Amino acid sequence: MPSALSLLNTVFGYNEFRGAQSEIIEHVVANGDALVLMPTGGGKSLCYQIPALMREGCAVVVSPLIALMHDQVAALTEAGVQAAVLNSSLDQETALATERAFAAGRLDVLYVAPERLVTPRFLELLSRSKVALFAIDEAHCVSQWGHDFRPEYIQLSVLHERFPGVPRIALTATADEVTRAEIVSRLQLDEARIFISSFDRPNIRYEIVEKQNARDQLVDFLSSRHPGEAGIVYCLSRRKVDETAWWLADLGIRALPYHAGLDQHTRALHQERFVNEDGVVIVATIAFGMGIDKPDVRFVAHLDLPKSIEAYYQETGRAGRDGLPADAWMTYGLGDVVQQRRMIAQSEADELFKRVLYSKLDALVGLAETAGCRRVRLLDYFGEASSPCGNCDVCANPPRVWDGTEAAQKALSCVYRTGQRFGAGHVIDVLRGHPTERVQRFKHDELTTWKIGADLSDKQWRAVFRQLIALGYLEADSEAYGALKLTESARGLLKNHVRVSFREEVAAPRRRDRRRSAAAPGLAQHANEGPLLEALRNWRLALAREHGVPAYVIFHDATLQSIAAAQPQTLEDLRGISGVGARKLERYGEALLAITGRG
Repeated sequence: MPSALSLLNTVFGYNEFRGAQSEIIEHVVANGDALVLMPTGGGKSLCYQIPALMREGCAVVVSPLIALMHDQVAALTEAGVQAAVLNSSLDQETALATERAFAAGRLDVLYVAPERLVTPRFLELLSRSKVALFAIDEAHCVSQWGHDFRPEYIQLSVLHERFPGVPRIALTATADEVTRAEIVSRLQLDEARIFISSFDRPNIRYEIVEKQNARDQLVDFLSSRHPGEAGIVYCLSRRKVDETAWWLADLGIRALPYHAGLDQHTRALHQERFVNEDGVVIVATIAFGMGIDKPDVRFVAHLDLPKSIEAYYQETGRAGRDGLPADAWMTYGLGDVVQQRRMIAQSEADELFKRVLYSKLDALVGLAETAGCRRVRLLDYFGEASSPCGNCDVCANPPRVWDGTEAAQKALSCVYRTGQRFGAGHVIDVLRGHPTERVQRFKHDELTTWKIGADLSDKQWRAVFRQLIALGYLEADSEAYGALKLTESARGLLKNHVRVSFREEVAAPRRRDRRRSAAAPGLAQHANEGPLLEALRNWRLALAREHGVPAYVIFHDATLQSIAAAQPQTLEDLRGISGVGARKLERYGEALLAITGRG
């Protein structure tokens, strides 16, 4: 039997394992169960793909993601592994042929949707086939507290009950301590060894900016940092997705919308273009992204606040899967918090579940408002200690902090004296002395708090209120259209028992002329790349189209960049480049050498 390291090198083209990969593989090969927590791009799939090639039989991989299944099978097939998929996208003839190949032992890896796996028919097929192991991908889908809950995942405990001698490996990139315990319990992994890799994605730069004009801010971000590059822009509503995609397209950016309101054909077409073409920007709701294995996503931008740190981590994790530098950029404002709290309040969830959702939202707001390293705050949420990263906006440009105790007391007093029935905008009008019709109608210009905050601007006061909510002194009443209310903690601040500090807001970026020459972002693609790398990209694209697979299935960008840098002249030179396995060397080696100069 070949060793794990030799398979890593000859099949997948890598010279060494990363982190705990080797230890996980050894444990599973020896018939052990495992729960693996590893960040996106950390190499989770190798933890079951290599044991699949080392153990007798076929590995059955449970995944809820049709797109990811097909991408993984395409990549394995390119590497010379006998892999197949069983899901609703197949016609009956193809599905039956796949089942026969599986039962006959002609497959190394079989990807199956959870809905199919738990059917009596498929369980019977498993019972008369030789199964090497069960891999349960996206295992956090078992959690009823999570944002990606799939009810079929709870039924996967049947694997332990029906096939106790077959090792199981559950894998996820997103699980806090509560979710980990739920995975262990629901999948009956009590005897499993738990492997927790660092949640850190050091190649991702985190940046959260105050929301002013979100679309203009987005265009500035794209044109200055990612012209012509692939990325994902997340919006909360379908309408906002459509409007933002049209806006970007009008400016010459290759942007496409994606949400559940589009017909299936359009969604599939837009996803296919994003996966197969370079430089496409997808504007989407959270319906997009799970199962997208595209490694060269250079940015993920949020125009609205996600629902939790888990959602934020998972969505931003779709950037930079190839390990090259990528950006996680988000605009954030007080309205986001009010909107999210209103959505929770109006949901049909029970009170216990709502409290959990409020807690998760509060943790995310804390990340957005932190005056310290964002990565430290993010990793701390997952129970991982770290030190300032130097690769987030706060580390790069530490905000100035000012003593906001007096301003906070003025704000809290004004909220109280106006009856805790109004949003931040009205309270700020009272504090600054704006005699609006509403102020005069409620006679709030007669309050003792009238005009006591004239020394701060509207923008500064909005930042104060936003941070008071983040610090837990105020809460937005979800049932009263965002009316601000004091919390119990506010008492100590009003009585001078505690002091608070606030971040000082930075100046707004210049507004961009919407009528400017719009072609720059869309046409600047790969402008700084050398001719050799461009030639390699063009060769890869033509080959991918010929094979009907995404370009990154042939070779990742990182591999092409390594080839361009090394300019190999022999097959042996190519053999040492990361990502060039034996099968790909045999199939593509001469063609690559012809491009790099030997031919």
